Amino acid sequence: MARLIHIGFGNIVNTGKIVAIVSPDSAPVKRLVQGAREEGRVIDATQGRKTKAVLVMENSQLVLSALLPETIAGRVQAESEDTNEG
Repeated sequence: MARLIHIGFGNIVNTGKIVAIVSPDSAPVKRLVQGAREEGRVIDATQGRKTKAVLVMENSQLVLSALLPETIAGRVQAESEDTNEG
C-alpha cells in the first residue's frame, strides 16, 4: 500500500517513489531543476513561494516544495516508524 506524506499547501507525495530530498541551493541542483523544467519533468508544489526542497522521484521527475528538506525527511521517517509499529 502506498504511504503518502504532506509536502505543503495540500500537496501529497508517495514516499515509496522518493529517491532523494535535496536543498535547491547548490549549482548542480539548480542545473538539474532547470534541465527538468525544460523537459517538462518538474512538478511545482510551492504555490509561488520560495523552493526550499527538491524531491527526486523514481521516474526522474522533480517535485519542488516550500518546506525544508529536514521537515520532509522527518515526515518520511515518522511515516516509516508508524508503518513498522502497526
